[in-house]
Amino acid sequence: MTPVIDAHMHIWTLARGDYDWLTPDLDGLWRDFEIDDAWPEARDAGVSQVILVQAAATAAETGFMLSVAARDDRVAGVVGWTDFEAPDAAQEIQRLADTSKIVGLRPMIADIPDPDWILNDAFTPALKTMSESGLVFDGHARADLVPVMSELASRHPGLQIVLNHAGKPRIADHELETWFDDIARLARHPNVACKVSGLLTEAGTRKDDVSIGEVVQHLGTCFGPERLMWGSDWPVLTLAGTYAEWSAQSARLIDRFFPEHAAMIWGGNARRIYFSRGSN
Repeated sequence: MTPVIDAHMHIWTLARGDYDWLTPDLDGLWRDFEIDDAWPEARDAGVSQVILVQAAATAAETGFMLSVAARDDRVAGVVGWTDFEAPDAAQEIQRLADTSKIVGLRPMIADIPDPDWILNDAFTPALKTMSESGLVFDGHARADLVPVMSELASRHPGLQIVLNHAGKPRIADHELETWFDDIARLARHPNVACKVSGLLTEAGTRKDDVSIGEVVQHLGTCFGPERLMWGSDWPVLTLAGTYAEWSAQSARLIDRFFPEHAAMIWGGNARRIYFSRGSN
């Protein structure tokens, strides 16, 4: 079996207290999650390592994930967070880039009222430092932010961008025409890749292979298999299905649409895109 990298996993400890979006209303998620909780199903799916992705807009949470990565070889890398609005943002990004296991940063742009926030010229030094240091910009996802990612990619062609969760297409509502067009425009930028992740939570009752497959096929048409990578989005995934169900469905779709390129999507592209700096 091809060694798999899960390119999008979260962990959290509620007592840390900085997960502002996480409330008791999110019944299935209102508890602690560790890698061990997912590992039986992840291991059965062929996963050998994971990339931990930030879930709180704090430096403290990035430190928490790095502390886990330092003692757990299953963590291939960490996509952290830093304050882009801080006066010393560029210096802090360089410091993080010099830290073992950091592979990227993810501002939580989908939680910021201004959809064009990341396009502020004041952030140019920070984004330039990311480009020069080889850190990946993970694009916090929302369907209406896909055009923002296109503009960001155009302004910063040296910045490697990875769109999270395929931009959260509106599968449940079967309203995909705008998303189809926006994804096609985004994929014209060679510095953008895309995670095949988070789709079940956008699907509502339309979780079948035909409905999800329509999205995956379009991603393949636009990005090509060399710019797609698989992720679970666990434990958010558990709101819509199990790790085993998503990995099995993904395997069916990858075998259908990318039979000769499965190894790239399951792990090869994540290794190339996130670890090309050679410092992790």
